Amino acid sequence: MTVRLVIARPLPGTVGESRRVVHVFPVPAEETTLERLTAYCGEAFGPGELELLERPVGMPCVTCLRCSPGPGTAELPAGER
Repeated sequence: MTVRLVIARPLPGTVGESRRVVHVFPVPAEETTLERLTAYCGEAFGPGELELLERPVGMPCVTCLRCSPGPGTAELPAGER
């Protein structure tokens, strides 16, 4: 199964400002509707709780960085191997 990664942080007001760190989320490539997104660190968020980011900005979640796959280690689609 191919997984794509997205980065997001909690919206202002959903958590304290010091907890608005940027998390890394694995999202299945298949079109599915997820009730909650769970970051590599284990934090889970529901609809309307996250600000999706186009690029890394702000303070990263160190656990997400440590647990997420690095460049070249993520599974590639069959046509790209």
